[in-house]
Amino acid sequence: MSRIGKKPIPLPAGVKYAVQGNVIVVEGPKGKIEQAIPAGIRLETQAGQVHALRESDSQAAIHGLTRALIANAVEGVTNGWSKDLDIVGIGYRAELKGKNTVVFTLGYSHQIEFPLPTGIAATIDPKQTRLTISGIDRQKVGQVAADMRSLRKPDPYKNKGVRYAGERLKKKVGKTGAK
Repeated sequence: MSRIGKKPIPLPAGVKYAVQGNVIVVEGPKGKIEQAIPAGIRLETQAGQVHALRESDSQAAIHGLTRALIANAVEGVTNGWSKDLDIVGIGYRAELKGKNTVVFTLGYSHQIEFPLPTGIAATIDPKQTRLTISGIDRQKVGQVAADMRSLRKPDPYKNKGVRYAGERLKKKVGKTGAK
């Protein structure tokens, strides 16, 4: 049995869901998310909690996954998801251009304009070195953060670049001079 699949999903006040065919629509105070449900998984509501149930053991591999995706959707429409990025390096910074474009200065000969997809918001601290990406879709928030990090990955020799907040880097030593 899937341990994660058996856990109930608590439904906070103000969150509603509806199953339309093989898609679940979760609505809450922050917005609305649609999530696909694989065949063989059904949802039941008992005492303000949603239970994901599988019809047979052939769906065991996707039972826990489906429950986790629905729980992420419920969490997203109630609290939202966010990811913090730190920009480290002399002259490296980010700034907002309008509401949906982030402009990065990362040591290249040009600035990089990064358009934000719909449903994603970015805030930048006054020093322009900490960037917070937020939204209701966990997958989209994580993908945008990964795309921004890939613009200038952290360098293991100088520790410069864009990294996740709290990410630990292993600094490598450079060449040693010949004696």
